[in-house]
Amino acid sequence: MAAIESYGLIGDTHTAALVGRDGSIDWLCLPRFDDGACFARLLGGEENGFYRIAPVGPFRCARRRYRGDTLVLETELETDDGAVRLVDCMPIREESPTIVRLVEGLRGRVEMQVDWRLRFDYGAMLPWIRRLPGKLQAVAGPNASVLRPPFPVESRGGDVSARFTVAEGRREAFVMSWHPSWKAPPRVIDAAAAIDETEAWWTAWAARCTYEGPWREAVLRSLITLRALAYRPTGGVVAAPTTSLPERIGGVRNWDYRYCWLRDSTLTLDALLECGYHEEAHAWRDWLLRAVAGNPEQMQIMYGLAGERRLPELEIPWLHGYEGSKPVRVGNAAHQQFQLDIYGDVIDALHQAHRAGLHIEPHAWELQRELIEFVCDHWREPDHGIWEVRGRPRHFVHSKVNAWVALDRAVCAVENFEVKGPIEKWRRVRDEIHAVVCREGFDRKKDTFTQSFGDARVDASLLLLPRLGFLPPDDPRIRGTVAAVERELLRDGFVLRYAPEGSGEVDGLPEGEGAFLPCSFFLVDAWALQGRMDEARALFERLLSVRNDVGLLAEEYDAGARRLLGNFPQAFSHIALVSSALNLSGRRRFTVHGKRRSATH
Repeated sequence: MAAIESYGLIGDTHTAALVGRDGSIDWLCLPRFDDGACFARLLGGEENGFYRIAPVGPFRCARRRYRGDTLVLETELETDDGAVRLVDCMPIREESPTIVRLVEGLRGRVEMQVDWRLRFDYGAMLPWIRRLPGKLQAVAGPNASVLRPPFPVESRGGDVSARFTVAEGRREAFVMSWHPSWKAPPRVIDAAAAIDETEAWWTAWAARCTYEGPWREAVLRSLITLRALAYRPTGGVVAAPTTSLPERIGGVRNWDYRYCWLRDSTLTLDALLECGYHEEAHAWRDWLLRAVAGNPEQMQIMYGLAGERRLPELEIPWLHGYEGSKPVRVGNAAHQQFQLDIYGDVIDALHQAHRAGLHIEPHAWELQRELIEFVCDHWREPDHGIWEVRGRPRHFVHSKVNAWVALDRAVCAVENFEVKGPIEKWRRVRDEIHAVVCREGFDRKKDTFTQSFGDARVDASLLLLPRLGFLPPDDPRIRGTVAAVERELLRDGFVLRYAPEGSGEVDGLPEGEGAFLPCSFFLVDAWALQGRMDEARALFERLLSVRNDVGLLAEEYDAGARRLLGNFPQAFSHIALVSSALNLSGRRRFTVHGKRRSATH
């Protein structure tokens, strides 16, 4: 099984595919990010589906890159007889999800093989394949796909393959499209023209980026990745296009991330707004409002791409998992958890959107008032926290602080915008939460805020306290907390979510995982706020160095094994990268009790 970092991403803002350095597409869900995979080799074997175009016999990947600021991926493959370039993309404007693959001869003559093994329903469903003029059609239940090869190919037992030779200067194009099985196949497209149009679309989108500071290449690649993970019809942003890539090889921390988390909302909005993408920020804000509409008691931590609420968690027994990491899960049971912190995330996101000029409609403010009143009534309750622990609920400090955020932003809205609310009540509850957190959530012996009330342990979410404006970054309690995180969670140059020793007691799962990459970006921000700019820049550069060769980050990193872990690519990691770059460059400003201050003071 290929390492996670060996994959590149192509996508059409409806779904996405992972393309390996060996020319194989090993993961693709059709027609949406959260639908069943038709290529599931990533979590199983070749029998579970893949789509490979590669030289016959030994070869090596000489170079791989995106064409400029786009999602058009180029992979150069070399053999003793010559070299070819494989160009992969998913055209943006096609009615149905489509993959275009173009093989270009660079030198010599290279014998190539194409293998198209389509297996719907996460590699379980063998399709019926029939030949039609100029194409092959694979059908299974509601799904159908057509492959338009440039020459005749063999079809045997549900597998399609062919060998061909590419000489210098020659091109061979393959076009694959999905369509509902009860409809006619999509129209024929010109492969070369589709690649050019896709390149032009992404280039024009990237040109809208207003960020001109240091690390622009990394920022723009992260923004492009974020756009690729945004479901265009609704504006929802999936956390990742994959499921069940493990946080520890051979472990059980394998979750489905093909959904939209409310927790990412503030950072996502900030990143888009600060970099000039107001249209996308507006779409995400509107998705957010639609998703959380209704009874505040029924608000979930995550939703489907269109705001779906039922995301039942199932195990897929026929897939043996990435490098044997079982189980493979579809759906996410954490959507049923009570997580107090998300109310602050939502209110803060809507507040920042309003500050940035996105108009707040009356119905949106009424919804926010309902959410704020819910926080007033429920902030004293324990919850499952930012890390979605599957152990018993606790009084997590980060959750209480986010309850304070909800009230703080509500007060700021009444004070600064033309909205109304019981401001004196909200001020009183806000101040009460602040006092309780400082009294119950601070360990005076260790001089640090703690993970939860009555627990001496710390976790990386505490690094967010100054950024959220709970206390100034130079407050002795914040300095003590940052020092405690450095002392207890900074391992091998990266920050863990919480100490692995005894973590099973907290999250109800076997111990062990990689370093959660956003946490290291949290430390970058905390150091920047404290004026420790040299340390912040050094850590930021270290984080950039663990991106793969085309600039993508996963959820976690194993410093000992020097490899990425977890679902890939991870939106939260890329959002955190953009946020830290904005902070270090002085572009982004932090909210502190409704006011703004720069990372560099």
